[in-house]
Amino acid sequence: MIYSTLTAEEAAALIKDGDVVGIGGFSSVGTAKAVPAALAKRAEMLHANGESFQVGLITGGSTGDQIDGALSRAKAVKFRTPFQSHKDMRNAINAGEVHYFDMHLSHVAQDLRYGFLGNIDVALIEAADITDDGEIVLTTSVGITPTIAKSANKIIIELNTHHPASILGMHDLYEPANPPYRREIPIYTSSDRIGTATLKVDKSKVLGVVLTDMPDGIAAFTPVDAVTAKIGQNVADFLLSELKIGRIPKEFLPLQSGVGNIANAVLGSLGECQDIPAFTMFTEVIQNSVISLMEKGRISFASGSSLTLSDEVLQTVYNDYSFYGPKLMLRPQEITNHPELSRRLGVIAINTALEADIFGNVNSTNVLGQKMMNGLGGSADFARNAYLSIFTCPSVAKKGVISAIVPMVSHLDSSEHSVKILVTEQGVADLRAKSPLQKAQTIIENCVHPEYKELLWDYLKIQMGKCHTPMALTKALQMHIAFEETGDMRNAKF
Repeated sequence: MIYSTLTAEEAAALIKDGDVVGIGGFSSVGTAKAVPAALAKRAEMLHANGESFQVGLITGGSTGDQIDGALSRAKAVKFRTPFQSHKDMRNAINAGEVHYFDMHLSHVAQDLRYGFLGNIDVALIEAADITDDGEIVLTTSVGITPTIAKSANKIIIELNTHHPASILGMHDLYEPANPPYRREIPIYTSSDRIGTATLKVDKSKVLGVVLTDMPDGIAAFTPVDAVTAKIGQNVADFLLSELKIGRIPKEFLPLQSGVGNIANAVLGSLGECQDIPAFTMFTEVIQNSVISLMEKGRISFASGSSLTLSDEVLQTVYNDYSFYGPKLMLRPQEITNHPELSRRLGVIAINTALEADIFGNVNSTNVLGQKMMNGLGGSADFARNAYLSIFTCPSVAKKGVISAIVPMVSHLDSSEHSVKILVTEQGVADLRAKSPLQKAQTIIENCVHPEYKELLWDYLKIQMGKCHTPMALTKALQMHIAFEETGDMRNAKF
């Protein structure tokens, strides 16, 4: 091997207190695993000896338990960006133990190159293979890997034999130049290749290679329930109606879909609708449902930044790579999420809201405007620039004590100007070409749970006919206040 080998513990010992660590990968897959876990143990040992040890943590997106979980439990993280989804990291952030700054995922790599995020001391990169001349074949994701490899002072590689070297060619690695030298990104279809298949690194920066054999450890998604199934069907029915009246071209358009059970349900419903032609994906995260629809001939190609598959489905892809490989491409997240490409390709963006208000504003991140759930992710990257921007959510949460539709969102991530369609299991609200009052009437009538309809009509009537946006300032957060005080939004009074 061109590089020297290290144990995970030896590699972790090369990371110093106060270092900023950049970790390649995206959406809990394709990330280094052994070194972060060893780093957490080292932090615990140092803390037990009364020594300080914390690092800054910059990743492409969320990570698994070996990173966000282990490092947060070890109290080894000083700051974290741009996205997380682990309960232990979430608890540390909400307790004020970790400084967390939420970011649009398309901005992370370029903000690193611009110098806005400071320096990266050590980059941790997972590889499926290392070529004879030292180039890296990445595994199941890309994220910000090309940028951290270029920006970091030092690089540690985890060579993970769980992923076959035969996936060479799945990746398309491309970095835009910085202004004023940036040119257009020459992608015109989901399958266009514009970059390199391997990651070229400065060999002098590589401290060594840690040998591993570790799966990503992604569990299968929970089965679709009645609510998520109905949301999926509502989205499929709406897109079919747009196709039939000619507002979506007969060839259909590339889809972007968020992460989770609702996203899987939506894709499943679209795949079952034979009146919708086979389509492509231009998305962040390629999930189990995409692979299933490829098998059925319903998805012809998928471009994303990560292959976030359960271990069983990933093995299916590897076992029949001659079939799946030509239909999959993994790119840096600043390419998958780039506004230029969403606008050019005409992406139909389907993302999940934590809550939405009656005027079409969406909160994707903060519970009651206070406690971070996961983060913004890439939803707003797509929403602002998509051909159609669709947000989905169940109409209620916590057995009905929380309405996902409220008078005013407690935190704003995607504004009414970016949200074109809102979908719950109750129905579809088409917000295009509507005034604020018309949007509110449409959302209440079509998307709100029956137990909250009268309450929201009462709120809307307070200012209706008195102003352009009928928002009652003193009442706008009354449902949130009722939940904090009584545990049930239905106790709000207007």
